Amino acid sequence: MKIQNPFRLGLFGGLGVLVAILIGQSITSLGTILTYVGTALFLALGIDPAVSWLERHRLPRWAAIVLVFLGVLLVFGGLVTAIIPVVVDQVGKLIGQIPDLIDLVRNQSVIEDWWRDTIPWIPYETAWKNVTDFVNANVGNITSGLFTGVATIAQGAFGAFIVLTLTLYFVSSLATIKRALYQLVPATKRETFIDLSEQISTSVGRYVAGQAAMGVSNGIASFIVLNIIGLIFTWTGVESGTIDYAVLYAFLAMMFSLVPLVGTISGAVVITLAVWAFDGFPAVLVVGLWYLVYMQLEAYVLGPAVMNRAVKVPGVVVVVAALAGGTLLGVLGALIAIPVAAAILLIVKQVVVPRQNAL
Repeated sequence: MKIQNPFRLGLFGGLGVLVAILIGQSITSLGTILTYVGTALFLALGIDPAVSWLERHRLPRWAAIVLVFLGVLLVFGGLVTAIIPVVVDQVGKLIGQIPDLIDLVRNQSVIEDWWRDTIPWIPYETAWKNVTDFVNANVGNITSGLFTGVATIAQGAFGAFIVLTLTLYFVSSLATIKRALYQLVPATKRETFIDLSEQISTSVGRYVAGQAAMGVSNGIASFIVLNIIGLIFTWTGVESGTIDYAVLYAFLAMMFSLVPLVGTISGAVVITLAVWAFDGFPAVLVVGLWYLVYMQLEAYVLGPAVMNRAVKVPGVVVVVAALAGGTLLGVLGALIAIPVAAAILLIVKQVVVPRQNAL
């Protein structure tokens, strides 16, 4: 249809812009929901290979789904149960130190003496005035920040429940969703589309399984090595070298390793600082050396062996994809960036390149 009237052309153009703005605002408003759906679908594609493996061993799909989910929940439940005593212990120590902290704050002469002995080049009166002025000026922000933190934790727990529910739904109906999607493709291109989609879903599943294997291997290795370090220090009589919270550190190492590229080094830094704070020297030196060795092992042996089998993506593409995904969508973007890059490379290799060669 030709629109020759300039007014009509401008009207239809303006309506198109308004519709585009409305769609953009709707997507922005639904950003959290879309993130939940994307995360659940990503996890479902990662869990599906385990469910399919159990199905091939003559187990009904519903039973395979229940068994896989129970296994995942038992693992995380066991790890969380192991962390709770550590948290309770730390909270108990903090509560026990509160009377001493109150007495210390009341007795300003002790603080002043410590300040003058430790930082004599900064006037105590000026520092104390700056601190009190800052607290008085920002007491509202501090209080609102505490409430915001509690609300964020509650929102995170609710989001985890939603993602778990959606993941269960996607895993149980993944085959139906695929069939419905395939029917929307023209019959002449359906076979190629199905083959490409299955390759992409298999690649995503292998990537999730590979990343989980990397995290589990880091957690198990950290637990074993930290306990060995503690035993060695105990046998040699070095009391300050014992590792008190090896289970917690192993859990942190596993969770951080699930994030591509920067996860392992970030976890190593956090754990080393925690060992420095709670266990002191020489434990921090040995733990730091261990994580330096493990990071080299993961970067040059474990990582290439697992990822080259899961997703065949060049190293430079992995780095660029992870950085771009992390910038756009945070941790979720970093997680899904590598399989997305693998899917794009697969489409280019099997669709774009053959079409260009046929011209």
